[in-house]
Amino acid sequence: MKRLVVLGGGESGVGTAILAKKENLDVFLSDMGQIKNNYKQLLEEYGIAYEEGQHTEELILNADEVMKSPGIPKKAALIQKLEKKGISIISEIEFASRYTDAKIIAITGSNGKTTTTSLMFHILKQAGLNVGLGGNIGKSFAKSVAEDNFDYYVLEVSSFQLDDIKTGFKPYVSILLNITPDHLDQYEYQFDLYAKSKFRITENQDENDYFIYNLDDPKIMEMIDQMNIRANRKPFTMKDATNEAYADNELFRVNDSNGDFTMLVNNLGLIGKHNVSNSLAAAVAAKIIEINNEELRKSLSDFKSVEHRLEPVLTIGGIDFINDSKATNVNATYFALESMTKPIVWIVGGKDKGNDYNEVLPFVKKKVKAIVCLGVDNSKLVEFFSPYIETIIETNTMKDCVEQSYKLATKGEAVLLSPACASFDLFSGYEDRGNQFKENVRKL
Repeated sequence: MKRLVVLGGGESGVGTAILAKKENLDVFLSDMGQIKNNYKQLLEEYGIAYEEGQHTEELILNADEVMKSPGIPKKAALIQKLEKKGISIISEIEFASRYTDAKIIAITGSNGKTTTTSLMFHILKQAGLNVGLGGNIGKSFAKSVAEDNFDYYVLEVSSFQLDDIKTGFKPYVSILLNITPDHLDQYEYQFDLYAKSKFRITENQDENDYFIYNLDDPKIMEMIDQMNIRANRKPFTMKDATNEAYADNELFRVNDSNGDFTMLVNNLGLIGKHNVSNSLAAAVAAKIIEINNEELRKSLSDFKSVEHRLEPVLTIGGIDFINDSKATNVNATYFALESMTKPIVWIVGGKDKGNDYNEVLPFVKKKVKAIVCLGVDNSKLVEFFSPYIETIIETNTMKDCVEQSYKLATKGEAVLLSPACASFDLFSGYEDRGNQFKENVRKL
């Protein structure tokens, strides 16, 4: 009996263990931290052996294969030992793919993947297809393969999940939205290594599959010719009007063999230039899957943005409060600032991942009237922006931050929480940060 060891007792780990058990593998799950009660209950329900608070090496190094949760760094000592022994390390998306014949639409990118994945799922679901949602978003892909019977899966996949695929993960449609520097601490601070891991989304695709990518992204265009891409290439763009999938500020169109699809940009449910681009990627995929124009137009226009991503909270005294807590890197904040049409009080800060704020500086100079820092250490932000912005306030609780922002803003302006940083210095995650923001706005 093949022995699968699962490292990590979160959503992907427990899902993988359940599928492995169902497929009659000898499965053992190990988590260095404490496993949440709901996951422990599931493991016990399925009779899966597990441990928490430690990694017992003799129970792990005897594996035939190891499924590593995406949160465990490649540099971890245990991972190095497994590699030295030549034990195959895979990700959940690789493992689950072996046990399903469903068509997979997989989406990756440094920014916009949650929004685009949710939109894609919305389009297919509205069109009446039997479709599941998983990967980095919602339910574990592996658990869904074990328990459900979908014809299609829409998966949000991260570079960490793609790092550990072998030959099994083969999407019917893959989408690469953009590549900007993120998580470089896990890629030896080399942008090319991170970019290559994103391109792995198309690695196992063949001429019966489709690869959708962004012509406007400099890094994608720099790397694409170095890659061996066998899938049918389907680029989208907001710059080249001769391309099949194109949008400008007014019109949105995809020409495909089933005739033209066009709609007005103003009728899209998502706001912001980057979201026009994301919607375009989803529309190209929808046409490959032969969603009819009427269904597609309806879905693109009635889709609402994802929680914590440019999410309107409330308008108080003519001041709009916008929750973009999911912007955990500078590039995500760039898109948020780009889409704003009113003067902004900008809430920024948290755990810096080696950020370079030069990218957002033109928008900050043009649109931001005051900055409210929210973090344990705001010195880098203050130092960088003080030559350009007169009013910079430092806070370290959400309550204080929201109250200060409200005082600084006036009617016809917006308070934008778009932190450009990770949240772990003060919060348990970006959701916690966004929820606390909304709660404190409601108390004003």
